[in-house]
This record gives sequence, C-alpha cells and structure tokens, in this order.
Amino acid sequence: MADIMIMKEVEIEPMASRILLSSDDKDVDEGNEQELDSGFDNIIVVDNVPVVPGEKLEELEGVFHKMYGQIGVIKEDGLWMPVDPETQKTPGYCFIEYNNPQVFIYIELKLRLPQEKTNGYKLDKAHNFAVNMFDDFNKFFVPSARSTPFPNILSTTAGIRQNSWLKLKPIAIMGDVLIMNQTEELASRLGIDLTQVDLDSIHVPPGENCGIISDDEDVYEDDQQELDSGFGNIIVVDNLPVVPREKFEKLEGVIRKIYSQIGVIKEDGLWMPVDPETQKTLGYCFIEYNTPQEAELAKEKTNGYKLDKAHIFAVNMFDDFDKFMKVPNEWAPPEFKPYTPGENLQQWLTDEKARDQFVIRAGTDTEVLWNDARHLKPEPVYKRTYWTESFVQWSPLGTYLATVHRQGAAVWGGAATFNRLMRYAHPQVKLIDFSPGEKYLVTYSSQEPSNPRDANRVVLNIFDVRTGKVMRDFKGSADEYAVGGTGGVAGVSWPVFRWGGGKDKYFAKLGKNAISVYETETFTLIDKKSLKVENVMDFSWSPTDPILALFVPELGGGNQPARVSLVQIPSKEELRQKNLFSVSDCKMYWQSNGEYLAVKVDRYTKTKKSTYTGFELFRIKERDIPIEVLELDNKNDKIIAFAWEPKGHRFAVIHGDSPRPDISFYTMKTANNTSRVSKLTTLKGKQANALFWSPSGRFIVLAGLKGFNGQLEFYNVDELETMATGEHFMATDIEWDPTGSCDCISCLHFYRYVATAVTSVHEMENGFNIWSFNGKLLYRTLKDHFFQFLWRPRPPSFLSPEKEEEIAKNLKKYSKKYEAEDQDVSLQLSEQERERRRALKDEWEKWVNKWKRLHEEDKLERQGLRDGEASDEEEEYEAKEIEVEEVLDVSEEVVFFD
Repeated sequence: MADIMIMKEVEIEPMASRILLSSDDKDVDEGNEQELDSGFDNIIVVDNVPVVPGEKLEELEGVFHKMYGQIGVIKEDGLWMPVDPETQKTPGYCFIEYNNPQVFIYIELKLRLPQEKTNGYKLDKAHNFAVNMFDDFNKFFVPSARSTPFPNILSTTAGIRQNSWLKLKPIAIMGDVLIMNQTEELASRLGIDLTQVDLDSIHVPPGENCGIISDDEDVYEDDQQELDSGFGNIIVVDNLPVVPREKFEKLEGVIRKIYSQIGVIKEDGLWMPVDPETQKTLGYCFIEYNTPQEAELAKEKTNGYKLDKAHIFAVNMFDDFDKFMKVPNEWAPPEFKPYTPGENLQQWLTDEKARDQFVIRAGTDTEVLWNDARHLKPEPVYKRTYWTESFVQWSPLGTYLATVHRQGAAVWGGAATFNRLMRYAHPQVKLIDFSPGEKYLVTYSSQEPSNPRDANRVVLNIFDVRTGKVMRDFKGSADEYAVGGTGGVAGVSWPVFRWGGGKDKYFAKLGKNAISVYETETFTLIDKKSLKVENVMDFSWSPTDPILALFVPELGGGNQPARVSLVQIPSKEELRQKNLFSVSDCKMYWQSNGEYLAVKVDRYTKTKKSTYTGFELFRIKERDIPIEVLELDNKNDKIIAFAWEPKGHRFAVIHGDSPRPDISFYTMKTANNTSRVSKLTTLKGKQANALFWSPSGRFIVLAGLKGFNGQLEFYNVDELETMATGEHFMATDIEWDPTGSCDCISCLHFYRYVATAVTSVHEMENGFNIWSFNGKLLYRTLKDHFFQFLWRPRPPSFLSPEKEEEIAKNLKKYSKKYEAEDQDVSLQLSEQERERRRALKDEWEKWVNKWKRLHEEDKLERQGLRDGEASDEEEEYEAKEIEVEEVLDVSEEVVFFD
C-alpha cells in the first residue's frame, strides 16, 4: 500500500494537462482511457465504516478481512484503514486492494447495478456501507462534500486532502519518466519539498505505458476490443425465476445445464445474486465464459429463450451496460459524416504492365512482390516481419491475404499497402479455408484432451469475411470430422466443409452414413435433415453447379455393388447412378467447367490378389448424362497421376512403373464430334510423376518431383511436341501463374509463367525459379529457410465470350502497344548487359595492370636469381641438365653366418 501512503504526503495540481509523450500505442491509450487515467481498478473504497480508536483497529480490520476475503483474494497488506494523526481514530473509511479487477463484478459492478453484495450492506443501525471503485473518484469529485458519494473522505482533514487522490499517477509518471531537472522545476512551482518524498516507493500502476513508444502496436490493435472493458466474456441473463434459498441450487443447475452446452463456463463463473433482505434471487444472473466468442454465441442462441410461459430470457453482454447507461435522455440528430471511399482492393488488377503478384515466406519475413519477368527480377510491393505465426493464404479471387495467429486469423488488403481489414478471433487456430466467393472464412482448432484415450476436441467457426461475425460454429470430437478430405491435422481431414457449385450458397460435410448439406441463408441443414446414404465413403461438388457426386463402396461382402451417384441440391434428386463391381478403391475428378466427371476405379482381378484400373467418364452437360468406360492399353498399369485440362476437353494420365512411366493424352471430343473418348498420343519412358496444366489449357508441365530430383518437361498439347526440358534440383512445388485464367487484352499479350520452388523441407538450395511457358529460365531467387510461394489468384474476366473472340481476332492490332514496350525493355536490358560486360572488362584490366606493376617491382630480385639475366622469355634461355650426387645416410650392419 505504499502507493496509497504517498497520497497523504504529496499534493500536486489535478492532472488536467497530462505529461505529453508520443506513443505508438494510440489504440491502447484510446481503448483503455478510463482505466489508464487512474490505474487503480483493483482497489475499492468502503465508506461509512465505524470510527474507532487505535486499540480497536485490529478488531475492525479482522471483521473486514473476514467479510471481503470471501469475495476475492485480498493482496498482502491490501487492506488499509487510515488513522487521524491528531485523534488517533479511524476516519470512517478504508481501502481494499484485490489481486484481480474482475472481482468487482461481485462487489460493486462498477456502479451499473444497484444493491449488490456489500454496497449498502448494513453492518449495524448506524453504519450502512457505501462501496465505490477507487477509480470513480475522478467521476464523482466536486468541491462540495454534500453532493459527493464520499462524505467522510472529503470532509476528514486527516484523510486524503481535497483532490489529492487524483495526483498519485502523475507523480508516479514524473518520477519514472521526466528527467530530474524537470521534476525539480515542477516541484518548486508546486511548493513541494522533494527531499521529503521517497520517489523509489512510487510505482507506475499496472498496465500504464507512460506514453512511451511501443513496438507492439499490432498486438494492441488486435486486442483492442477486449481491452476496452475487460468483461467481453460475461453475459447477463435477465427474466429468471425469483426463488428462495432452498430452490437456489436447483435453478442454478438448470441455468448451468443450458449454458454449458454452448461453451465452457469458468470455475465459479455462474453467479446469481441474492437480495440480502428477502434472501431471494433477484431474477438475473451473470455467466462468465472462457472466451468472448462463447459469450457472444450464448447471447445469440439464448436471447428470447422460453424457460416457461412466464420467463423468457433477456440476454445481454455485460459490456453493453456501459452503452445503455450512456444513452442521453434527449434525442439528438446523429452527426453527419461525409462519405470517404475505402481503398480499392482490386487496385493491383489495373497494373499497366499486366503483371501478377505473388507472396513468399522466408525466415521471419513475409513479402509480396510483382513478377516483373521482362526485367528478369521481382519488384517488391510490401514486406513485413512476423506477419504470420504459421502460414499465409490468398482468398480464391485474390482480394485478401489471410494470416494465422494464436489469437485467430486476419485478412489484409489495399491499394498501395496491405492494411488489416478484419480479424477473426479463434484461439489456437490451425487451419483456415475460404468459400469460393470469398464471403465466408472457416477456421479450425483442436484441443488435446486430458485423457490420452479420448479424441481431440475440435472447434470450427464460419465467419462472415466482411463483418467478422460468427455465422455458425461446430464443436465435437476429432472422430466426427476424420472422414473424407485430402489432408489435415490430428486425424481431421481438411477441408471439413466443402463448398458447392463454385458459389457460396451451399456447403457440406461428410458424416457417418450421411452427408450434411447446409445453406448459407440460415446456416441450417437443407430440409432440416442430412442426406442419408448408407456407408457413404466420399463426395465432391461440381465446380459450377449444385450437384454432388458421391461414392458408396461394396456392402455385404460384394452382394451389394459399389456405386457412384450424382445428386441435385437442394431437391436431393438422384440424376444418375452407376453400379461398380469388384471395387477396391475409387477417386473422382471434376473438370473445371463441370462438363465432365472422371471416376478412377481400382478393381480386383478374379483371383483377388491384384488390382487393375479403369475410368468411368460422365458427360454431365449432355442429355441423360451418358457414361463411357476407358481402359488403358495395358490395364495392369499403375495410375500415378491424372489431370483434366482446365476449361478444356482433354486429360492426361501418368501410368506404368517408375522410374520411367508413360504419359498418355486423351480427348473427349473427336474430329467428327462423336461422343467417344479417344487417345491423342502416348509419351514413352518419361521421368515424371506429376502433371501441371496451364490455367487456360494448351500447355502442360510434366514434372518429376521428390525422387525424380526436379526434372521438368514443357509440352505443347496442341502441337503434341516438347518445347523444352529443364531441371530445378530438389524442387518441391510447381505452380502456374494465374494469367491464363484472365482474358484481358494485356494478359493475352504476355506469355504465362511457371514458378518452381525448393522449400525448407530440404536444407540446401532454398528459393524459387521463374520460367516462361515454353521452358526458358527467366530468373532465380535464393532464400534461406524458404517456406511458401503462392501466386495471387485472379477473379474471372467480366468480358463476354463474344468480346473475347473479337479481341482474339484483332490481337495483332492491340498488341502493337505492348510490342513497342517490349522493344524498349529489350533495349534497356541490352544496354544493361553491355554495361555489365563493360564493368567486367574494366575489372579484368584493373587486375592485369595490378599484376604488371607487381611484376615490374620484382624485376631486380628476379635478375639476381637468374645470374644477371633480365629477360622473362623462356626461349632465350638454354636448358642444362646437371647431375648432383648426395649421400643421404651411411649405416653399418654386422651379419653373422652359420
């Protein structure tokens, strides 16, 4: 209590003008202005306490310790009852300091709720406690003692002198921040003898930043909502039954049962106040959750909940009481604010050079760059250290860049720089996924159970991207989400939710014997029930239409065949079904326009000892959805990879045995336009195990990753010819730039690019290469500890098919502008190359001249070594051979003969 003791000795003018120091943490100062203006929010003042002499002080302190110790933990020496030095009696009030400011929710509730706990508590007939927050002195101080709720404190001469309680924080700040001569000058002006003040005993209140610049601006910005009040995880439930003590436990059990289904209630986190006179509940309670998100969800789900006919819950956030109390009595028209347009989040699409952006992560840095391939180097856009704690991810249309943090996820965007647009609170988030139209963001976290035998507990939130509001949450064990998907963590397949039809209208998840399909208008199940499918194994959406393709394996030991079905949503009508026999495994591949579906079927041979593979090809857009069966020339070939041509009718298959499998190309259309699949060509013995089509088709990269050490072949499928081969040793990732999916004039002019990368899974050669579409290496960038390379996606073109066709016909006319630019760049690069060669030549000549000078300086020494001959020409000398005999060692040895 040394901080409070100082107040009795030091009096400084009220802090109308605070010490002005610039700060990075403006958001913290603004969000916590009330708390930081005093800094004593864990201290209460109890007034109307009995005035007792010194010999009864210990007894009175014991009464207060017993009473207030039941509510929370009082700090050591945290109960201070001042004594008048003249009368040696207490002045009728005391200060109590708790460990946690949140304890005051149970004591005084920041004056927002009347008659709680000890405020108004009747100790005896003459003493009714008046309990207030120490920080509230700033609000209630007035010169007249009559109009203040603290009559004893302001009228007692031995207590704290008028308004001096305002001055502890300023002197604390001055003692720690101001240089000594400034402190002495201020003290002299105020008439204070600093020799009588122990500055070492004055401490800055917890949480005070003293206006000192901080590097943690982003952290404080992230937590601004929580810091504004500190009670964001507490709700107030009103319109509860008023019951006597004997029914208290039963009512509390009912409330706990209802609200524990929504989130985890803290230990002792449900408090139902009782009227001290009637010993009945007051008709409301407070519930404290672990997180503000759980509290928000509880408010949404239970506000208006009907417990019985007479009791309909009215649920509010505890923090909202501040807003309700600040509503003025008289209406005033809202302040007119002129419209200020926000940043254009699509500004990057207007780049005059039609370049694409990409993001990389290396070490602690995350960087966005332009791919300036004509200048053979990337151009920086924005760089930030510790931008994410895990990974980054572009939204599907390239509008946002998402980052992942322990507190949740955030999205960033803007015209010139990347500003944070929204944050999504989800503690310990591990994975995120956008809906195709960027309206929603799915976040995932899992928590390890206390019992190792139990499954991890999973939390999934679906946020509205623009508002940050939780639209729906899902909770359960990891076992419930461990089916389907292509990857994940802790046994959960990812993505858990798959979005339908290329739009944001439907999403679905795979369950046991069911597929749950939700619509985003209400975020509830379609028809309020799941699609029941016995033993369903997998499903996938059409990329363009609300059609589900689902796979059901064989049942009953083969008595019931496997099947692939196409189901229309929302009607749940089955459009087509194909029964499959002797099936070992099945995988489905949609073409990007939703025109075709390829089903790769692994079947058992008659002996059941081996399998062979074939394809079932569905023509989705044709009448009655006809199906074709495709078998390879050698049906025993193992299928290594399959890929549809984007926006096209061709597909490629890698088949055969490593290390040199074959690659076959097929088309769904023929010259006569008959609906028959036909083979275009087969490339024999290629070092490839992965296929990467250009986003608009025509070109493909045949890549050998992992064990094939980054072998690359750039192939033109139109001409059925190899354009180039290359190698990026130990390449782990390959990705085409998105230009091929954009049909604007400028993009049609430029070639497309391919990025190959070696990430930190390998310790050496980390970095990325940029190649042209035809296999020319344009530039290479090495980065230590390289983690990610991601092209920024482009949204679909707004041009009509007719406009695109017109542009294609007149491309030569439009391209003149860009050809001129190319020529200027070529001349610039040529000049740069000439300059580079000139610099190399100058460097070489400088080196030669240096050694000529040294050679001349050593001439006399060489002449001495050559018996006076000065020439360095070897042919002017006659070579002579001289034999020299030299005895190296002499030894004697006595040999005895028998």
